[in-house]
Amino acid sequence: MSRTPTREEAWKLLKEYVPSDALRRHALSVEAVMRHMARKHGQDEEMWGIIGLVHDLDYEQFPEEHCVKVVEILNQHEWPEDYIRAVVSHGWGLCADVEPLTELEKTLYTIDELTGLVTASALVRPSRSILDLPVKSVLKKWKDKAFAAGVNRIVIEKGATMLGVELNALILDTIEGMKPVAEAIGLKGVPAPE
Repeated sequence: MSRTPTREEAWKLLKEYVPSDALRRHALSVEAVMRHMARKHGQDEEMWGIIGLVHDLDYEQFPEEHCVKVVEILNQHEWPEDYIRAVVSHGWGLCADVEPLTELEKTLYTIDELTGLVTASALVRPSRSILDLPVKSVLKKWKDKAFAAGVNRIVIEKGATMLGVELNALILDTIEGMKPVAEAIGLKGVPAPE
């Protein structure tokens, strides 16, 4: 019998399966943006955030089974089917064949990669901060394919199309979503004076 997981349970699982600080910071970034997007669209912020937090639960320990092993892990902890499906859907076309259909799934699919580009863009600024990162800075880095080459720009474009959102707006939402957790994700930096 599945029940609604709490944020505390999600964080405990993350700590158990994700030893890497870098991947934990990524999980916190995705969680924060998912919460921001849920609030913006009048959705369930807790659900969106928790799914964002655990989306890469199996990535570090089971890279060959990413989006497969997580099903087993979450089922063992009696997570609801819609949570599990949403987590798996972020790997659509890469390591999973579950297409993102709901607003939540499409958002996770899109911003998972985008948080990586935004993070990298913030880290190369003199301030090393997300707090003063303009959208135009990220767009400039977007065009430079050698910059953050691991970020799958095709996934972001596909996701933006699925969501019916312009890339600029998506980048802005991602930056805004990450700002409240700037310190936790190592992007508080030293913002330039206003």
